[in-house]
Amino acid sequence: MIMKPALTLDDAKQLLAAAEEEAQRQGWEVVISVLNDGGRIIALHRMDGARPGNDDISLGKANTAAMTARPSGVWERWIQNDHKAYATFGLLAAAGGVPIIIDGHLVGAMGVSGVKAVEDEQIALHAINTVFPEAATARVDEESH
Repeated sequence: MIMKPALTLDDAKQLLAAAEEEAQRQGWEVVISVLNDGGRIIALHRMDGARPGNDDISLGKANTAAMTARPSGVWERWIQNDHKAYATFGLLAAAGGVPIIIDGHLVGAMGVSGVKAVEDEQIALHAINTVFPEAATARVDEESH
């Protein structure tokens, strides 16, 4: 049996609070999602003013990061370059989905949607780095942000 860390609802609440703080500091209105390592929702937070479609986009970015243990922006870059077939994989290939890796184990992912993709990613990274300063957001020796 392998024992590994797992995200809790309290962890998700802390991530949401840190993400909302960064979004508010920047004057951005976004939707923030936190998923477990199986891509299931732990928490979703819609800031006032976020557009209706941002829910699905936030969840899609987080799911891409959770299911592949890679930032969703990596898939965007791969598709833009020499891996066009990856566009058929059912992933949301836009920055803003970030895996959360603790002690080498994927424990979940965050997804943010509402502003430019790079700004969505900024919010997620800020939250993860604030709540879990020891966390990685890409596996060792793999492409990251």
